[in-house]
Amino acid sequence: MTKTLGVGIMGCGNISQSYLTQAPRFRGIEIRACADLNRDAARARADEFDVRAETVDGLLGSDDIDIILNLTIPAAHYEVSRQSLDAGKHVYSEKPFVLDVAQGQELARLASARGLRVGSAPDTYLGGSHQFARHLIDQGVVGNIVGGTCHVMSHGMEHWHPNPDFFFKPGGGPILDMGPYYVTNLVQLIGPVKRVAAISATPAPERTITSQPRNGEKITVETPTTLHAVLEFANGAVVTLGASWDVWKNGHAPMELYGANGTLLVPDPNFFAGDVSHSEKSGDFVTGPTGWDHPFGIANRDLPDGRKVADYRTAGLADMAMAIVEGRAARCGLDLALHVIDVLTSILRSGETGQFITLETTCERPEALGPDAARALLHDAG
Repeated sequence: MTKTLGVGIMGCGNISQSYLTQAPRFRGIEIRACADLNRDAARARADEFDVRAETVDGLLGSDDIDIILNLTIPAAHYEVSRQSLDAGKHVYSEKPFVLDVAQGQELARLASARGLRVGSAPDTYLGGSHQFARHLIDQGVVGNIVGGTCHVMSHGMEHWHPNPDFFFKPGGGPILDMGPYYVTNLVQLIGPVKRVAAISATPAPERTITSQPRNGEKITVETPTTLHAVLEFANGAVVTLGASWDVWKNGHAPMELYGANGTLLVPDPNFFAGDVSHSEKSGDFVTGPTGWDHPFGIANRDLPDGRKVADYRTAGLADMAMAIVEGRAARCGLDLALHVIDVLTSILRSGETGQFITLETTCERPEALGPDAARALLHDAG
């Protein structure tokens, strides 16, 4: 029987609801308590999901908590994770887990000294579609990846999020907020990045909130909202990344990868599932994971508009918990997360300086999560 590790949530905002909803699907973890600087928010989440409400210090000192799930705002991620490690807890953080490489290296040093683990979202790359794309690459179906494009474009969050300020502050913006999904998936599909170059812009220095309850309030934008970057990978592949919150509509595919023997179309890595298409050389595209029975590709959540989506958020946390017990590397581990932060912050720095930036870090591609390995993370793994 798998040992169960106790999880305590630090930060009870919107994203905590998703983790609390999905966590019971997974083996090896149990969310037992939550805390927030806003005690009312913690009590409300605790009552909603039948867990224990704690103070921040109380959660850090709880003997039944093995892992702190850090769901605070990005600007607080480093400090909360550091405090958690100092308290003897493993940490799994929402993205971005730090705001610069130096912070990540300090957490790595602390974790190593204490024999603890640090992991980080995103875990959407563990979804059935993205792992099928990985399978096609690993099987050589499209040949060695030599290039690609990926695009994440919208008009920001101020029209729907109740408190969108942090999206437009340092630690936010399309690169640090949405970029982790795209770069993490690129690294798991292609491998580590060698150097980057970018151009950045902030077309609108001020944003007006049109969502409730703060309709009409203004936000001063303090991070670039449009960036175009070129990533050179260690294997020689060159990928263009476009990220913008200044676009009303676009016709770009989320991700296209070009191999020596064909092309691979990968769905939005912000989600666990979607159509995967591939062609062999000049042949027609073939769509769909025929014979690919991956549990993280099955729709399990209803959206307000009636669509069903696959939502397995918490998969990365569960995998890290099992990795701790089994003594193996976690798929959403620190080395991968730190390299992704290096890529993203180097893109921002290149946008500021106009210089090519060579990465400080590297990492191994995380171990693939095939159908059987994914089922092993679930309670209903039969």
